[in-house]
Amino acid sequence: MPAYIGGVEALTIKEVSVHRNNPVKGLPTVQGTLLLNDPKEGTLLAIMEGGTLTAIRTGATTGVATKYLARRDSRVLGIFGAGVQARTQVEAINCVRSLSLVKVYDINPQAARSFSVSISKELGIDVIMAESPRDVLDGADIVVTATTSKNPVFSGEWISPGTHINGIGSHTPGSRELDSETIRRCRLIVDSRESCLEEAGDVIIPIREGVITESHIKAELGEVVAGEKEGRLGEDDVTVFKSVGLALEDAAASLRAYQIALRKGVGLKIWL
Repeated sequence: MPAYIGGVEALTIKEVSVHRNNPVKGLPTVQGTLLLNDPKEGTLLAIMEGGTLTAIRTGATTGVATKYLARRDSRVLGIFGAGVQARTQVEAINCVRSLSLVKVYDINPQAARSFSVSISKELGIDVIMAESPRDVLDGADIVVTATTSKNPVFSGEWISPGTHINGIGSHTPGSRELDSETIRRCRLIVDSRESCLEEAGDVIIPIREGVITESHIKAELGEVVAGEKEGRLGEDDVTVFKSVGLALEDAAASLRAYQIALRKGVGLKIWL
C-alpha cells in the first residue's frame, strides 16, 4: 500500500497481511511493516510495525466519520469484536462523543471479558458484555463492526432509527459484516468509492442482488468533511460509514508517529 501526501510531505509504503487464525496463537490478525521515506531524496527515515499503526489510523478514521455522521447526543456504543481494532475504535469515538456505555460482543467470551475490564479501567467508561448480537443493537446510538467474520453479524431489521454504523472489518468482495437490509436502509458514506466498489462485499453483494445500485453511495467521507456533500440529513437517518482502509491514512499517521518519536527521543537508530 504505497502513498504520497503533498504539502505535509509524507511518502510511505506498507506491506500488510491478514491471518485469521492468529488470535488462537496469541498473535494479531493483521501483520504489517511500514516504511517512511523522505519524498525529496528518497531516504529511508523509519521502519515501523504496521499492525499497531493500522489499528490507530483505522480508529482515527472512524472517529472522524462518527464526528460528522453520528447524532450529537449519541452516548451508547455497541461494538462487535474485541480485538486490537476494537480498542482503538472505542478510544477514537470517545474523543468525538462523550460515551456513557459500551456494549461489546465477541464469539470468544474471554476476549470480550478482558476487553470490558481494560477499556473500562483505561477510559473510565462503563463497558459490559452483550449477551447476543441483538443485545448490542438494543439502545445503541453508534455501532462498530470490527470482526473477521465473512458473514453479516446482525440483522438490518434490528437497527433503530438514528443509529450510526461504522463497518471496518471486512475488505474483500466475498465477505461482509453488514447485511443487504442494513445497506438498503442506510445513507451510505464510504472512505473511497472506487475502492469500496472493488473490495467491499458489504456494498458489492447488495449491488449484485439488485437491492441497491452504485448511486446508493451518497458521498466519500472526505467530501462530507470538506462540506462538498451532506452526511446525516435528519435525526432518524440510519447512516453507515464503510471503510476498506486507505494508504493515505497510513502516510498521515506514520509521519505523525515519526515526528513524535523524534521529539521524545524514542526508537532505535540504524544505519544501512
